Amino acid sequence: MKRIVGVATLALPWPIRRRVLSRLFGYRIHPTARIGISWVFPRYLEMGPGSEIGHLTVCKGLDVLRLADHASVGRANWITGWPKDDRRHFDDESREPRLMLGAHAAITHRHLIDCTAAVSIGDFTTVAGYRSQLLTHSIDIDQSRQAAAPITVGRYCFIGTNCVLLGGSALPDYSVLGAKSLLNKEFGAPYKLYGGVPATPVKTLRRSAAYFNRSSGFVA
Repeated sequence: MKRIVGVATLALPWPIRRRVLSRLFGYRIHPTARIGISWVFPRYLEMGPGSEIGHLTVCKGLDVLRLADHASVGRANWITGWPKDDRRHFDDESREPRLMLGAHAAITHRHLIDCTAAVSIGDFTTVAGYRSQLLTHSIDIDQSRQAAAPITVGRYCFIGTNCVLLGGSALPDYSVLGAKSLLNKEFGAPYKLYGGVPATPVKTLRRSAAYFNRSSGFVA
């Protein structure tokens, strides 16, 4: 039934569509938020003032999708998860299939975000370029079963094009992950450029850099 209603809503003008989604599915979508022509149907959706999701993005299998004020998801992104109450592959009760974007955070275009476990992207952080992959689940070779772990990206971070972030990894606040890098563990030192396969600290960044001190997510 949800799929049928979802397809039907795609043809509606956005103001009407927003009201239908809010009333039928219990979504909380601010009047100034917007979703393009996209398949976005998590169990629970919350979009703050000025937040937006572009055209041709798919979001399915998540328990929660939350965009804070002025957060954005661009065009043609593929965002998937595995519902927590479906235990066919995962029996970890602490697993949270969700995507959380902080204020003014941005995911640009054509990325793959696996939210089998939680993905958290901090305020003013940008997942830039194209074709980056955030992969929270894989096969545990020792146990011969699926396993999942969260990915955390801090505040005021910049992720370059075509990066891979694996479950259990963390990028600290005020950090840059260089293009085509592989983040496969937790780092804790801010104001660093991390890069390589696997990523390691490359150099220290200036705390006065304008990107780390901006008050708007938009970069001209």
